[in-house]
Amino acid sequence: MKLSQFKFNLPDSLIAHNPSEQRDEARLMVLDRNTGAIEHKIFKDVLNYFDEGDVMILNNTKVFPARMYGNKEKTGATIEVFLLRELNKELRLWDVLVDPARKIRVGNKLYFGEDDLLVAEVVDNTTSRGRTIRFLFDGTDEEFRRNIEILGETPLPKYIKRKATEDDKERYQTIFAKHEGAVAAPTAGLHFSRELMKRLELKGVDFAEITLHVGLGTFRTVEVEDLTKHKMDSEQFVIDQRTADVVNRGIENKKRVCAVGTTCMRAVESAVSASKSLKPATDWTSKFIFPPYDFSIANSMITNFHTPESTLLMMICAFGGYENVMNAYEIAVKEKYRFYSYGDAMLII
Repeated sequence: MKLSQFKFNLPDSLIAHNPSEQRDEARLMVLDRNTGAIEHKIFKDVLNYFDEGDVMILNNTKVFPARMYGNKEKTGATIEVFLLRELNKELRLWDVLVDPARKIRVGNKLYFGEDDLLVAEVVDNTTSRGRTIRFLFDGTDEEFRRNIEILGETPLPKYIKRKATEDDKERYQTIFAKHEGAVAAPTAGLHFSRELMKRLELKGVDFAEITLHVGLGTFRTVEVEDLTKHKMDSEQFVIDQRTADVVNRGIENKKRVCAVGTTCMRAVESAVSASKSLKPATDWTSKFIFPPYDFSIANSMITNFHTPESTLLMMICAFGGYENVMNAYEIAVKEKYRFYSYGDAMLII
């Protein structure tokens, strides 16, 4: 398929800049991928679509406060430093993006916070905006992490044109977040409240957790018309034996196995055994899923509404059927569903 086949008109007014008042009260569109039929619900109504023995696969990655602001030595210019990943814990080496990049060269020092709580030196150029920096900090790792917490901001996507608030610290994080390492939230999971999780549990739904640390590549634009030429960023994921067992039991018993979000779908589709079951894995995935694609693990999924020509929309079209999904998106625009990270949700069954 071609990039241009995933265009649609999305008014700016439909991009959500704030979360719904309650996690589980965002709107929910339910799409039957066999018939194309659509229902309009509230997110907590997902309870009515799952029964005992069904499985929900959740991504338990935790977003860390990746956006920091420092001052360049001598000039004092303010520089945004976006932490992407830690390269070496002992040396405190980090892969980062800087903005404005033209001002930052190898050897420059950056000072963060009052009394220069942290100082970093630029040690390498990686891309036009990418740098490798080394934090010059002699304290313990616990003290270093605490300083990052103090200085860093919740890394809201750039299209949300406002400063991150204290409320975002909680709401741009799933309630089951455990393992720190993501710079963007697995947003389909943001709709789950503790009460809804408990009600699903009482109904006999099994939860299986994976970890996939979401990178900025999730927002990267596709710049080639021929989708076979697009390369995804690699993201690290972990699937343990318990999760594989729970998911495989659901598959064997012909239950509903639901991937909560595109990150879960990418992870499980990157760990398929020869017998089409889920296997434990600790690995990196750069899997790019677009139509046509034969899915092996999940037979349902929960996802947010994504932007035109995004790799996320392409995966949803592969799973729900291109015509079904594009029709559903046309209806979502007419019905004024809210799009993207803080937006409404879709259940595809």
